[in-house]
Amino acid sequence: MFKKFQPSTDIAGQTPIKSSVQRSIRSAVLEQWKIEPETLEVVWPKKEGLVLVKCREHISIYTVHGEPIFFQHFDGPIYPTLRLLHKYPYILPMVRVDRGAIRFLLAGAHMMCPGFTSKGGYLPPAEEGLAAGVPVAIHAEGKEHAVGVGITKLATEDMKKVNKGVGVETVTYVGDDFWVIQSL
Repeated sequence: MFKKFQPSTDIAGQTPIKSSVQRSIRSAVLEQWKIEPETLEVVWPKKEGLVLVKCREHISIYTVHGEPIFFQHFDGPIYPTLRLLHKYPYILPMVRVDRGAIRFLLAGAHMMCPGFTSKGGYLPPAEEGLAAGVPVAIHAEGKEHAVGVGITKLATEDMKKVNKGVGVETVTYVGDDFWVIQSL
């Protein structure tokens, strides 16, 4: 999504968001993520205005004081930025790929099922399984922080059963053009 992102050419405009829309975004974030209202208050204080940065390909980036905190594609799920995910790693469910998939992830490739089901990979157990279309933090074997954010294309139990094809579609990753940007 952000493989060739250049703020000078890809940003269409910036607009402050009305407080009523901010309330709906806040409730959507609390519903979608495992985040406490107090933590969200630290990240995005209620008194601070949220600014919508509209980009090409229907990408909406939400910023506070110019710092991107989350983004959305069309009306899909709201994703945290990787910088926010590094500060609060528990807000998204975690999946882990093995060492062999790291170089492909850092090149922007989608993560295949065998990378999650092999020895170094991790998928949540059956009782905590994830459905298709859920935003996840992609961790890599041997790394402390998330190296990417993605969305599941298959349920985790289906990934274990099928064990082929794309399991998680990568949305942003460490080293892409969005990672480099610290303020807009």
